Amino acid sequence: MATDLIEISRENPSTDALERAAAAIRRGEVIAIPTDSLYAIVADPFNLHAVGRVFAAKGREFDRSLPLLISDLMMAEDLAKELTARFYLLARRFWPGPLTMIVPASAKVPLKVTGNTGRLAMRQSRSPVGNALLDWLDQPLIATSANISGQPTCRSGIEAFAVMDGRIDLVLDGGLATGPGNTTVDITEPYWRIIREGAVSEKEIADCLQRP
Repeated sequence: MATDLIEISRENPSTDALERAAAAIRRGEVIAIPTDSLYAIVADPFNLHAVGRVFAAKGREFDRSLPLLISDLMMAEDLAKELTARFYLLARRFWPGPLTMIVPASAKVPLKVTGNTGRLAMRQSRSPVGNALLDWLDQPLIATSANISGQPTCRSGIEAFAVMDGRIDLVLDGGLATGPGNTTVDITEPYWRIIREGAVSEKEIADCLQRP
């Protein structure tokens, strides 16, 4: 497979580039985009062929879930089996932003996307490119780090192209992304826990959840 590259503005992506990217996603293709932190691989979570291609592109184990990018709380409520007060406290404080929350998945989410765990990781971001694609497609998107599993996440479009060439279909090159990456917190258990710490610190989460 030949991977294409399109240069875009990360803050003000062109309609032509978004239209081409959205059409690729509708066809079940896999693309890389700049987000508000690093680069992400995005695809249609309801297209099982596309889901399989994301796992293959990253060399990712099939028992690991694929995070979703969402547009708003209504979409989160549609994708989750249930949402707790803890979820709404964190969402009100940190969304849109670099916090991914793991919640129980609804039956609408393909089990393959959850890594057969029944749990879903999702985030509302500040990414103009990601949010424009969400609006264009009117659905959530897989948004997992642009890398080979176990390797550093790509910080530029050129790096994503070099690493993922032949593995994905398209890279939207918005230059260098310098954010520290997302924090992932699991709130499915009685006691929440950090899975990966990034831009949002464990202390910030604890402070948010301990407020009366």
